[in-house]
Amino acid sequence: MNNSRISALLAAAMLCALTSGPAFAVRPDEILSDPVLETRARTLSEELRCMVCQNQSIDESDADLARDLRLLVRERLKAGDSDDEVMDYIVSRYGEFVLLKPRFDLKNALLWGTPVLLLLAGGLVMLRASRSKKMDETAVLTAQEKATLDELLRRGE
Repeated sequence: MNNSRISALLAAAMLCALTSGPAFAVRPDEILSDPVLETRARTLSEELRCMVCQNQSIDESDADLARDLRLLVRERLKAGDSDDEVMDYIVSRYGEFVLLKPRFDLKNALLWGTPVLLLLAGGLVMLRASRSKKMDETAVLTAQEKATLDELLRRGE
């Protein structure tokens, strides 16, 4: 391959890399005329899970339910709700599962803490097992074993 062809391929690869980003599913008719409100809506939409796709935010999903949620967020923002009020409203309707990053509270503390508790319990079990093994290794010889050992050492074996 000549240099110009390699340069063209590299330029095409760089162009693809630079233009490939998250695909937003927000349709033009959903966009708010106030840029500040639209920015807040986008920020909130990135934190909400599409209940159909489940691995995408509602900002990235083309599902009808995601569109409904995007419109609901914008409607609440236009009504004057704060970001926290919007999120609380959505969570009250759809539950904690709608949040891509669930909140930490008493209801889900056990869910968040269980891995740590299991690691600690496993560490304690390993510690106790290693201590009991050390005790087995340092067992005292019986009188007969000691006499046999002394005899072997005297004979030079």
